[in-house]
Amino acid sequence: MNVLRFVSAFFSDSARWHGYDGIPTRLLEHAQYSLTALAIAAVIGLPVGLLTGHTGRGGNTLALIATAARALPSFGLLVLMFVLLGFGLVPVMIPLVVLAVPPILVTTYEAVRSVDPSPVDAARGMGMREAGILLRVELPVALPLILGGLRSAAIQIVSTATIAAYVSLGGVGRYIIDGLYQRDYEKVVGGATLTAAMALATLGLFWAVARVTVSPGVRRSGG
Repeated sequence: MNVLRFVSAFFSDSARWHGYDGIPTRLLEHAQYSLTALAIAAVIGLPVGLLTGHTGRGGNTLALIATAARALPSFGLLVLMFVLLGFGLVPVMIPLVVLAVPPILVTTYEAVRSVDPSPVDAARGMGMREAGILLRVELPVALPLILGGLRSAAIQIVSTATIAAYVSLGGVGRYIIDGLYQRDYEKVVGGATLTAAMALATLGLFWAVARVTVSPGVRRSGG
């Protein structure tokens, strides 16, 4: 198949592994964009989701916000931010963060709300403060679902961060954009393959994080 031939030719070319346009450099750039966007989205979405999930208030508002944010086209928002703000990382971060906040926010809210109320009531009966109940009772039980929301957001970011190349930034999207412009389909397929590989690596990373951070008892009950 031509696709397999393109992939083999792309990765076997030694020139692809060196210099400012080399695969290691582009992967590092893409990872930096993705991690920055995920960190910003988590700082926004996690506290709000935890608080609203604990209090049980604002669920309808969160659903409306998530629906509205998901309806925004990432590429259209990127172009708008580029027109308003010019070159730089900020026009790229805004659509990526807008894309990532809804799954983090809604999943965190639902994860906390789904915690069995019995241990929560018992903790209150023992005089535990609300912050302690949230962090020591609800959060450990809700953690698998919260990590699932973060994983979903991270995969969406990794897959969409290729749009950074449209505004002259780096990342593996450079191969796709430059390849289309140059009619170099070997480069296009190589960039798409790298994007898919990064998405799979993200899945593996979150699986490992869940194995380390989620208690065995919670994993067994979830299974």
